[in-house]
Amino acid sequence: MAIQTINCRKISRGHVKGNIIISKDPLSFLGGVDPDTGIVTDREHDLYQQNIGGKILVIPSGKGSTVGSYVIFQMAKNKTAPLAIIAMEAEPIIATGAIMASIPMVDQPEEDVLEILKEGNLVEVDADTGIIEILK
Repeated sequence: MAIQTINCRKISRGHVKGNIIISKDPLSFLGGVDPDTGIVTDREHDLYQQNIGGKILVIPSGKGSTVGSYVIFQMAKNKTAPLAIIAMEAEPIIATGAIMASIPMVDQPEEDVLEILKEGNLVEVDADTGIIEILK
């Protein structure tokens, strides 16, 4: 049973459950994340040296070059990609990457998930219906 349900806008279809990794900084996948390992390499980012692979990534938005979409796609092929992406505001780079890589993605949550969610929370992202359920 969910502790809390949050409605969002659907970006890329899919349904997953996992632990979150959260950042208050926008993330650039091109030059900011190693697609071979899933580790954040941007020294200025608050997730520096942390692995985003296999977790539900919560960010305010993406940033950077359009090539970032292909980095996300490469991460999916390498099995180093996030399980899902929750953004306050999806911009075209990360949205396109999530769609190309078949990574569930939602944005525009009805509540400020950057304040509500905590590192390691277990959440279920249903990007088919646009719902996040906080499980613990």
